[in-house]
Amino acid sequence: MEGRIIINQVLVLFIIAFIGFIAKKKNIITAEVNKKLAELLLFVTSPLLIISSFNLGFSRDILSNVAIVFAFSISIHVVSILLSKILFIRFPDNIKKVLQYTAIYSNCGYMGFPVLESVFGKPSIFYGSIYLMVLNIFLWTNGVMIFAGGKDPKIMKKALINPGIIAVAVAMIKFLFSINLPTPLFKAIEMVGSMTSPLSMLIMGAILADINLKTMFSGFELYYGAIIRLLGIPVLTLAILRLINFPAELLGICIILIAMPAAANTAIFAEMFDGDSAFASKVVAFTTLFSTITIPVILMLIQHFV
Repeated sequence: MEGRIIINQVLVLFIIAFIGFIAKKKNIITAEVNKKLAELLLFVTSPLLIISSFNLGFSRDILSNVAIVFAFSISIHVVSILLSKILFIRFPDNIKKVLQYTAIYSNCGYMGFPVLESVFGKPSIFYGSIYLMVLNIFLWTNGVMIFAGGKDPKIMKKALINPGIIAVAVAMIKFLFSINLPTPLFKAIEMVGSMTSPLSMLIMGAILADINLKTMFSGFELYYGAIIRLLGIPVLTLAILRLINFPAELLGICIILIAMPAAANTAIFAEMFDGDSAFASKVVAFTTLFSTITIPVILMLIQHFV
């Protein structure tokens, strides 16, 4: 795909985010509305997008690719966890927890899926959902431990029972047994699932509208964490995957998912476990804004090396 086309497709997403930004500023999207839109995304449109993306006949090649993405997902999270313990060791504890979390967990759901669908089409969501499933398991185990420092059986249960993982389980059964849904049912699922990309970008734009721009651009730790999240880990991973001859058709998908800004729930986790939620919100907003520059750069690198 030509670089100009890639940039145009990504720009479309950020224009939608800008519309969400304006709608929030005009109080069309209120805090309560944005919360409900996020719930709609989490519990309805995103799971249905995953199910509709698994509309592929069973084949051993696809199953092999699923296994590769699954193994990659586990590996990148384990390596990121280890790296985060080293990269941020000199920072104060409250800052370190936020930076560790953001280095490990990207916003591959809200932003990753829209970018994947724009660049590689809906079939890429099939593999992206496998990555997201693994991320959710790590997020509700290691992610919680970063902020809370311990294990809670109720929280651990959420690692295995959440809308994304349930949707993947349903979709995998559909794929493995080549189950064809009735056309009206599939079309309804597909149409509602297709709302995920514009909805997610409207939500992100509304979130950015609440950020105080005067205070958002200060602090070395903010820039350091953003560079690690948006450029350091993705570029290093791209170099390593090229060296080991990672399948080209999967490389771009995997790199895009880890090149996303900090996970949107970083601030939520920080607030939940008495962490530095103010700094966490700042990191999420800053990396999201900065990603408008870095995502096209990463996409160009993928195009050049794949």
